[in-house]
Amino acid sequence: MSATEETVRVWLVERTYSDDEQNLIILTYATPDGEQYFRKERALTSFSDVRETTAAVDADPDNLGSVDDEDLQAQYAAEATRMAEKHDPDDAI
Repeated sequence: MSATEETVRVWLVERTYSDDEQNLIILTYATPDGEQYFRKERALTSFSDVRETTAAVDADPDNLGSVDDEDLQAQYAAEATRMAEKHDPDDAI
């Protein structure tokens, strides 16, 4: 599922709002097997600050974390697979 030999395609599996900071959205992307994740934080500076969230991104393998919890791996794998089946990588979500 690599986009190129230098990147790994990961799919959006979770979007949460930070409890610690206002106006911070945490986007979690994962590999289709659910074993690795990529986390992206986005500050919302204003209502006019429009940046699309895409169904998938291509991440540097060095920026991927390991998912050690088996239940979370299964959850991420199911959601990443669902996103890959329903959306093109560049689809706005």
